Amino acid sequence: MSGPAMLAHLLLEKFSGGGLLRIAEPELVMGDEGRNEAFERMGREDGLLAFLHLYQSIQISSLVKPGEKVLDLGCGPASQLVQIARLNPEAHFLGLDASSEMLRRGGEAVKRSGVGNVDFIAGDMTRLDGLADASFDCVISTMSLHHLPDTEALFSTFRAVRRVLKPGGGVYLIDFGRLKRAATQRFFAEDRILEQPESFTIDYFNSLRAAFSVEELCRAILPLGEGIGKRQTALAPFMVVFRNAARREPDPSARSAAGKIYANLNRIQQKDFRLYARWLKAGGLDLPFQPFPVRSFRR
Repeated sequence: MSGPAMLAHLLLEKFSGGGLLRIAEPELVMGDEGRNEAFERMGREDGLLAFLHLYQSIQISSLVKPGEKVLDLGCGPASQLVQIARLNPEAHFLGLDASSEMLRRGGEAVKRSGVGNVDFIAGDMTRLDGLADASFDCVISTMSLHHLPDTEALFSTFRAVRRVLKPGGGVYLIDFGRLKRAATQRFFAEDRILEQPESFTIDYFNSLRAAFSVEELCRAILPLGEGIGKRQTALAPFMVVFRNAARREPDPSARSAAGKIYANLNRIQQKDFRLYARWLKAGGLDLPFQPFPVRSFRR
């Protein structure tokens, strides 16, 4: 994440009028082997998006209590889900995805990691057929909502979430928000163009164009009732987060595991993590804990 250039784009976003229409992704279920491989590689612990996965894992760990059942909507190749499960070994996670290829890759990720608290199910997040009412203590979704075809599917997804979530359950939903300028979308997609496969750059740009507006997301979340707060990255809704208040204090083992993951990131990934955390903090979302000494965060 290139700080000065990013700030320039964000300021232009903030003070620009008008906006962009949503353009749904050309393929709603990823089926190309090369693209799937590129997407999975970016999300591994040594990949370009490793900092983002660590941030989400820490946030979600404040919502998941030991012994609880957690549903992950659109789990993809499960790089994110496996890391969350590693930080919360006493909870059980069910990853749902419409793509059989993604579920296969998710199963392989679980085997590689050695975690024993993750299962998978093929399914449609707009319906959640086969999942009983009030059967999950927590529902999460990280960067999957923009894959939906339209707002009707978005609203159906949140109604389905309300059905399967227990009263008082935890919610953590994060996705892109729709930006105003195509140039800003292009900037984020191409910021690390030399470090990512061409197919990933194309998919990244298409994902940003497919983002729902903040207003659409806020309307969709209404079935979940009060207590779900909205936060977004400062200056522009590059990322939009819906979550309820912390349901637990992450235990020392989760903190230690997160610290080890952070320590294994390279210097650029660590810098990206700190920048991303500051960006969301400026939008009102604090980290439950920092996976590094406080002095590192100030550099």
